[in-house]
Amino acid sequence: MMSLNRNRPHFLRLLVNLKVKGEREKRVIRGIMSTGNALDEMTQGSNGVGGGVKDVYGEDSATEAQHITPWTVSVASGYTLLRDPHHNKGLAFTEKERDAHYLRGLLPPACLSQELQAKKFLATLRQYETPLQKYIAMMDLQERNEKLFYKLLIDHVEELLPLVYTPTVGEACQKYGSIFRRPQGLFISLKDKGKILEILKNWPEKNIQVIVVTDGERILGLGDLGCQGMGIPVGKLSLYTALGGVRPSACLPITLDVGTNNEKLLNDEFYIGLKQNRATGKEYAEFAQEFMSAVKQNYGEKILVQFEDFANHNAFELLEKYRKTHLVFNDDIQGTASVVLAGLIASLKPLGGNLADHTFLFLGAGEAGTGIAELIAREMSNKTNAPVEEMRKKIWLVDSKGLVVSSRKESLQSFKLPWAHEAKPVTTLLEAVQVIKPTVLIGTSGKGKTFTKEVVEAMSSINSKPLILALSNPTSQSECTAEEAYTWSKGQAIFASGSPFDPVEYEGHTFVPGQANNAYIFPGFGLGLIMCGAIRVHDDMLLAASEALAAQVTEKHLAKGLIYPPYKDIRNISANIAAKVAEKAYELGLASRLPQPENLVKYAESCMYSPNYRNYR
Repeated sequence: MMSLNRNRPHFLRLLVNLKVKGEREKRVIRGIMSTGNALDEMTQGSNGVGGGVKDVYGEDSATEAQHITPWTVSVASGYTLLRDPHHNKGLAFTEKERDAHYLRGLLPPACLSQELQAKKFLATLRQYETPLQKYIAMMDLQERNEKLFYKLLIDHVEELLPLVYTPTVGEACQKYGSIFRRPQGLFISLKDKGKILEILKNWPEKNIQVIVVTDGERILGLGDLGCQGMGIPVGKLSLYTALGGVRPSACLPITLDVGTNNEKLLNDEFYIGLKQNRATGKEYAEFAQEFMSAVKQNYGEKILVQFEDFANHNAFELLEKYRKTHLVFNDDIQGTASVVLAGLIASLKPLGGNLADHTFLFLGAGEAGTGIAELIAREMSNKTNAPVEEMRKKIWLVDSKGLVVSSRKESLQSFKLPWAHEAKPVTTLLEAVQVIKPTVLIGTSGKGKTFTKEVVEAMSSINSKPLILALSNPTSQSECTAEEAYTWSKGQAIFASGSPFDPVEYEGHTFVPGQANNAYIFPGFGLGLIMCGAIRVHDDMLLAASEALAAQVTEKHLAKGLIYPPYKDIRNISANIAAKVAEKAYELGLASRLPQPENLVKYAESCMYSPNYRNYR
């Protein structure tokens, strides 16, 4: 769009030649002229809230209450306005707004408040029988009324989070081809090689601050779902907004379609992705390189790229390659590690001692397991001033072939080598528990029912309060259920899981299982990076996020068996995490937004997106 102020004389001559007479046309022109300065600033890419791109119409701020004009590319009005999910309010448009924006007759006469709309939708949602039906209903709402969607998700987070993300999103990805309605992100395939920058420019929103990207090879514990993995980036970014306050228009979900090795999908006539085996090696690396270069070229140095659900070999390589040149974050490796470490820190109150006094055993030696292990080792090193290499010796891993030990070094993948300690080789988890005698058992295997009764009983015989974390998603892949953990340990266990479980009654006592969900960490972590204009992610920022989350766990929570705070406080939790992450970025010299705000918590809260309807002129 031309710069209106610099070209004002030419623009006015154009209006004279057009002989604008109608009231509607005049109103449109007045709106365009009055916002000329704002549009100039936007097209020049001036910096605004949080070190990101300025949001001209105040969507960055939760505190502004002034009237706005519903702009898209041009003035939105009439039928177009009702079809614009960013600005549509449905029956909440006032009488005055209906007249001003040519909505009269396009809506029934009733005017409903946003609160009443939310109540009505929730009542309808609860009538659906299956979680997938509820997921589809929520996605439909997001596509027609964005603010109402986020209002519901924020106000009813404990009820709706399992519907828009784990565990329901797993089933949604498996059936994504059949429930696909309209694009919610960018699909970039191997056929687009050489054109990725051009494709990024096709996305209608230009002021992007965070991208969540997947190649669909390792979706939760469900394996290779190819192009249908798009449900993961879409779900993650919904949580960035609802839980972390990053505005929706700044979020971009992307799926890199490099093929699939899932024979069922390859033979499915309705599969929506490339029907070919996965690209590997040089072809994959060159495709990823073009994508990362295009992202940086199009969106700048401070665009946050979150890698999601890549297979182990690619996940580690991509993170290691790009963490020095881009602002990148792998939620499976780093986010999982941070949230688990927070739970461990919080659990020290009932367990006693410090982290270095405990012994950790992992079932699963992939990206999640080794990522958690490394962050635990770094936290112990920071607290004891001992070398990280020494702290790693307190952490043991079991993979598909048994305990990871030094005698297996020649056959181990490189990311497992730091965890290959001197010990007798054993092949089962039960034997490993009996030999290592851990105080903490952590499951990241992606395989359900692997924490058997014998394993839990062995942990309980070794420890008066065994800490058992069954982290694999979705629920069907959890290493054990909450009921199994509490029953088999006779109420001794402190338990948390990756997917939600209901409270458990055991011998007259109610146990409330915690959920070690990455949603506690990545929304606040991302907000912290964005609001300080961070240019790189440092491991110390992850430690700061873990400590900030652990600090939100009270004695009252611990008395119920919780090692994570309730989700109802998640926005406050995210603001505190964001503040600590930003503080660490400033301390490390990695923040570009200067000067540093005096009160980072209040600043984080002021940056958060508000889902409340705005009043339109």
